[in-house]
This record gives sequence, structure tokens and C-alpha cells, in this order.
Amino acid sequence: MKAPGAAQSNERLRELQRENNRLREENERLRKEKERLESENQRLEKELEAARRAAKRQAAPFSKGQPKSDPQPPGRKPGTAYGQRACRPVPQRVDEELKVPAPRQCLRCGGTVRVQRVEPQYQEEIVRLTLVRRFDVEVGQCVNCGAHTQGRHPLQTSDALGAANVQLGPEALALGAHLNKQVGLSLGQTSKVLQLGFGLQVSRAGIYRALARMAERAAPTYEQLIVTARSSLVNWMDETGWRVGGRSQWLWVAVSEAVTVYSILPGRGFAQAATVLGADYDGWLLHDGLRLYYGFEKANHQSCLAHLIRRCRDTVEISSPSASQFAGQVKGLLQHALELRDRYANQQITLHGLAVATGRLEAGLDELLSRTFRVPQNIRLAKHLRHEQPYLFTFLHCPGLDATNNAAERAIRPAVIARKVWGGNRTWNGARTQQILMSVLRTGSQQGKDTFALLVALQRFPGHQILELVDHAVFPPIENTCRHRGHPVPKLKPRVKHRKKFGAPQRRNPSRVVRV
Repeated sequence: MKAPGAAQSNERLRELQRENNRLREENERLRKEKERLESENQRLEKELEAARRAAKRQAAPFSKGQPKSDPQPPGRKPGTAYGQRACRPVPQRVDEELKVPAPRQCLRCGGTVRVQRVEPQYQEEIVRLTLVRRFDVEVGQCVNCGAHTQGRHPLQTSDALGAANVQLGPEALALGAHLNKQVGLSLGQTSKVLQLGFGLQVSRAGIYRALARMAERAAPTYEQLIVTARSSLVNWMDETGWRVGGRSQWLWVAVSEAVTVYSILPGRGFAQAATVLGADYDGWLLHDGLRLYYGFEKANHQSCLAHLIRRCRDTVEISSPSASQFAGQVKGLLQHALELRDRYANQQITLHGLAVATGRLEAGLDELLSRTFRVPQNIRLAKHLRHEQPYLFTFLHCPGLDATNNAAERAIRPAVIARKVWGGNRTWNGARTQQILMSVLRTGSQQGKDTFALLVALQRFPGHQILELVDHAVFPPIENTCRHRGHPVPKLKPRVKHRKKFGAPQRRNPSRVVRV
């Protein structure tokens, strides 16, 4: 027979075992719940990151976020803060003069009106008129060899007769090219403008075929633009999505100081970029940090600081206060680099001071990247910065070089707008017409030339002609502290990180290089 105390002890032991099992089951349940919540949290973070990235892709709608709560009132400011006042200038010529007599009697009291003076008023108007020219072309045959010959007037754009004897004039086609390839209107909208503005009836297919013939004549000029871009000292490069036949392709742009070249290609890799600039391009290349651009091994690179600053700002917005410190510090360091560039440009510091301050910036970035990161956004940002580190401050080592690829962004903006309006090209022949005419029009505007007159002269010239767009090249004033055309490229050597006075040596990325 067991003692009462032993029975109570056994009962207490069984109770504790049941409590222990219950707690174990509760602990296991909570552990699984924790794992589920962590997995859910990671999934939501990935979806949030993907949504934020998708909002910045080429096909995303234009948006500046939420409007300001206290925006500035629209319109001009009153009083002296109005700004510079301007009005339309008086025309240099008058094509039509009209007399405007005053009323004989006062409209208020019926009294006699006495004229005191005559004041001019000008009106600038367009003429809704389509001019039709008829060329009576003499056609003959050589009495010796029997060769076919026919006359050609300087205003003609083609020798076609018979079924193709009704053609659009060069000025109408030049306007159509500007509307479709530069302004961004679709072929249907271009046809509508020509009809409403000038009474010219033309179909979309008619405009397309005429622009294709114009592009064929401009093809030699386009090839020379590519040659000029490849020989330019500095090029800004970028790419964006494009559509050909309803399928996704890529539109590339290379901008130099003299020319702008567009190219529509089926891919987004180094092979496509090399088609534009050539695989052995050895000038200065400014881009957004996409890794394919580093396939230009002979080129000197500058990664766009504006892209990195924007990425850091977005990271700060979605991260916790502790996790956002790294992105905020990187953003401040890059902004300080831009301020340093401006101070040197304003002659506030010397070249030696610029070099010393640049070294301090590089050391500061080294210190930031030597940390260990656990937040996924910081891990990705640090990985990208370690790759871009040798190419972030090239513009400080070579004063006069741009720090961003803003020139390429501006050049590609009209194409992005056109893509949103009419979606791209239906055929690869249309894509070829697109890239040729866009390059010619953008280069002409870049050089301050009358692109309308250039296209008119191109169509009236009997045969192929290279336009006056590649007869000169302008290079930016990069100081002789870095590479000039005709001077040797400065050698690169690995930058060694010295040990600190106390503590173990820090490991250094072997790909990090600086100019000496």
C-alpha cells in the first residue's frame, strides 16, 4: 500500500508532465506560426519591392506621387515678382493690309466720331492651302545609243511617271516626318493634321511609304552619324523598351557632343550596345550602371550618380529607421561629391584640394561598404555599390566630365512618349525608318540647324546625299588631368587598403582600381 504522500507526488508529476507536453505543443505551434509569418513577411516585402520597381519601368504610367498639400498658386506672381515680361515681336513683313474704319457714330450716345490716330494691329495666320505643281517632263531617247532620258526640275523629288506621277511634296513630307518622328504623333494623327491644317488628303499608308523612301535617302547620313559617334571622345548611352510587330524589342541611344544615334535592336546585351558604338570603343562612356556596358573594356566609365541617389532615396522611404541609415549615408556622400564638383567649377577650391577631397570621399565609401548588412535592400544596394565603386568618382578625377547620363535620358524621352502614344512599329522596315529619321532630326536640333530645310533639300537632291551633320565634332573641355584624344590613357593599378593601427586588416575587393 502506497503512502498518501507518494500518491500525491505521482499525481503532481503526471500533472507537470501534461503541462510540459502542452507547453511543448504550444511552443511548436508558435514556432510554426512564427515561420509562417516570417515567410509571409518576406513574400510581402518581395511583392512590395517588385511593385516599386515595376512603377519605374519604361511601361509604367507617368506619376509624381501624391500631390503637395500646400502647392504654390498657379500663374504668374503679382507685382515685381512677376518676372521678365515679354510679348510677341512685331513681324518683319506684312503680306496683307486691311483698313479698319472707326464707326461714324458713338455707340454709347450717338454723337459724331472724329478720328484722332491710326494704331497698327498684327495677326499671324496660317494658310489652309495645298499648292499643286504640275511638271511637264520632256522624255526623250538618245539618237546614238537609244538610252532613255528625261528632264528634272530642281523642285522635283522623284523621276517617277505613269501610275506614280502624283506625289507628296517635300515640305509636306518634312512636316510629316517632324510630326511622327520628333513630336510623337501617330501616322493617323499626322494625316489628320495635314488634312485640317492644309487641306491635304493623305492616307496613313501613303505617309509611311513616303517616310520610308525619305529614310532610304538619309541612310548614308545615318551611317556617318554612327561613325562620328564611335570616334567621339565622350558618349552618353541608354536603352528603353520598344515594340516591333507587337513584340518587345529595345531602342538604344548614344549621345555625343555632336550627334545622337538611335538604334532599334532585338535584345538588351553587350552585342547590341556594341552594334552602336563598336566593341573596341575607347572613349569615355557615361551610363546608368547596367553591367552590360562594362563589356566595353577599352572605355573609361562613369556610372550615373543621379540613378544611385534616387535609389537610395527610395530605399530610405521603404526601410525602417535603423535599416535606412546606410542608404541615407550613401545618398549624402554622393550629393557631397556633386557639391564638390560645383565648388571646383566655381573656382572655390584648387585642383589639389579637389584631389584631396575626392580621396576622402573614396575612403568614406570604403568605410560604409566594409560593414555587414542583414536587410535585403541594403545587401542589394551594397553589392551594387561594390561593383560600381571604381566608376563613381571618375568625374572628380577628370574635371569637366559629366556625373550623370542625363543627356541620354533626355534623348530617349521623346521615344518613350511616342511609344505610349502609338505603341511602336509594325515591321522591322518601319523600325529602320524610325531609327534613321529620329537620329537625323535629333542631331540637327542638337547642332541648331534647320532640320525642316535639311529634309526638303534631301528629297530634292537627285540621288543619295550626306547631310551637313557630320562635318565637325565638338568635344567637352575635359582637363588635362585625365585622358585627352592623342594622349596616353593613364595606367590603372589596384588600390591597396592599408592596415589600421589596431585590429586585423580589412579585406579589399581586388577589382577596385583608381587612377594614378
